[in-house]
Amino acid sequence: MGNVLSLLEGIGKGRIDRIAMGKLRMNIDLLEGIEELVKREGVQTGVILSGIGALKKATFRNLKVLPLDLKVEKHHRLYLELEQPMEIVSLTGWIATREDGEAEVHAHFSASTVMEDKVVTLGGHLIPGTLTSVKVVIVIGVIEESNIIAGLDPRINQMDVRFSTF
Repeated sequence: MGNVLSLLEGIGKGRIDRIAMGKLRMNIDLLEGIEELVKREGVQTGVILSGIGALKKATFRNLKVLPLDLKVEKHHRLYLELEQPMEIVSLTGWIATREDGEAEVHAHFSASTVMEDKVVTLGGHLIPGTLTSVKVVIVIGVIEESNIIAGLDPRINQMDVRFSTF
């Protein structure tokens, strides 16, 4: 079976200290709402445990091609924007503090909607442009005493979760 740790780039540790739950206002940007909850609750490190509610508009960002050098740029992505009623069926992600002291929120979401009289579910990376409708509630597990940070991964030229040594 081999050494399991050899399959990991790193390990983050900490303990869930508390839960922060926020109900977002209608007609606001979902990512901005999560970022405000993180800031108001002083979350430096955390995990998005749950997100539930409705959306009026969503922008789904997905990768259409992975370049050989792994450095993804805008033209490698597909952006699908829908403006119609949707239900959040999944919202997950991580929160970690960057070197500048600001929190980085990295989240993915899925939402269901009706297209041609069929229920379909779409998903992707959460970016600005996804607007809340009714009853959007976000739950964050706040991690304390952690070695989890956010930093630029030069291999892919993107912000990613990293692990410092204690």
